[in-house]
Amino acid sequence: MEAKLHHKRPKHLNLFKIRQPLPAVVSILHRISGVLLFFPGIPLLLCSLQMLLQSQHSFEVLQDYLRHPMIKLMLLLPLWFFLHHLCAGIRHLLLDLHIGVALTQARASSKLVFVAGLMLTALAGLMLW
Repeated sequence: MEAKLHHKRPKHLNLFKIRQPLPAVVSILHRISGVLLFFPGIPLLLCSLQMLLQSQHSFEVLQDYLRHPMIKLMLLLPLWFFLHHLCAGIRHLLLDLHIGVALTQARASSKLVFVAGLMLTALAGLMLW
């Protein structure tokens, strides 16, 4: 009997074909955004800080970089990483306090996190231009 059950198990599980619920996607994106904020986020931030403080010339070079429209566009992605990570972190903190743990509330809060991250990024993007 046990041998028959063993043969019915899938040999290869394709995780890209499994449709995850929105709270799981928000949680996974929270982890990914945290990793990307750490690396390469921190080294790039430290490099920018060094350029900012090193000399008047390096400060002007940094300003020229940040005025370029393509750089501004590229900055929206790490900005979204940060804002999504912030909103999802607040959601996880509330879940740890047993606030919003019911299924409907968890789904609603994950939608709110996703929309808030995108809206805050769009708002910050408008301010950059």
